[in-house]
Amino acid sequence: MTFPGPGDLVRVVKESPVWRSLFRQPYPTTSRTRALAVMNNVFLHLHPVRVKKHAVRYTYTFCLGGISFFLFLVLTVTGLYLMFFYVPSVSRAYQDIQAISASVAFGDLVRNMHRWGAHLMVLTVFLHMIRVFYHGAYKPPREFNWVVGVLLLFLTLMLSFTGYLLPWDQIAFWAITVGTQMAQYAPLLGPQSSFFLLGGIEVGQNTLLRFYVLHVIFLPLIAAIFMIVHFWRIRKDGGISGPV
Repeated sequence: MTFPGPGDLVRVVKESPVWRSLFRQPYPTTSRTRALAVMNNVFLHLHPVRVKKHAVRYTYTFCLGGISFFLFLVLTVTGLYLMFFYVPSVSRAYQDIQAISASVAFGDLVRNMHRWGAHLMVLTVFLHMIRVFYHGAYKPPREFNWVVGVLLLFLTLMLSFTGYLLPWDQIAFWAITVGTQMAQYAPLLGPQSSFFLLGGIEVGQNTLLRFYVLHVIFLPLIAAIFMIVHFWRIRKDGGISGPV
């Protein structure tokens, strides 16, 4: 009587319907199987089968786009954690921030990660735009993706601006007061935009609630959609642009 060895068990597992439903291609050992493995996998298909040599050189991009996306994920995770302990109310907001720093487990660490991550994301997105402009990556056929990138820059700035009021301290209160008053001088819809942001004529409960909703729901959702379009256009335009 013979017992099945490890090789027999592996072969039986690989021939099972469950294994074939998860892994439809064999282990990629040739150029054809490697291409099929990439094209038939939704995650691997986000990357091209072949990458240009300059695109993998760190000093060409400094991975500024990837760092910006990573910081967005860090801000999302840390922001979700902070939402458990924060109430957007003028009577509780400042006390909640103090409680997060003093009483919540890892609260001060997470809040500082969120704050410094926001500053770094503004910096890396700005540097990414400079790098793209310097390398001429805004030229055809990438002009549409350049516009998407500019919109992402403005969304990043708006995310930073709306999050500034949430601690509800004196610095945040007067910074938002000055910022919303500056919006009154915008062409065409200046007074209307200021009234919309304030939810009235002065910074108050309506302002805090609107900035909270914009910061945690509306702007991150719009930014995520534009990021998906941005990554998709990079893939469709042939990857990272070449040196000028």
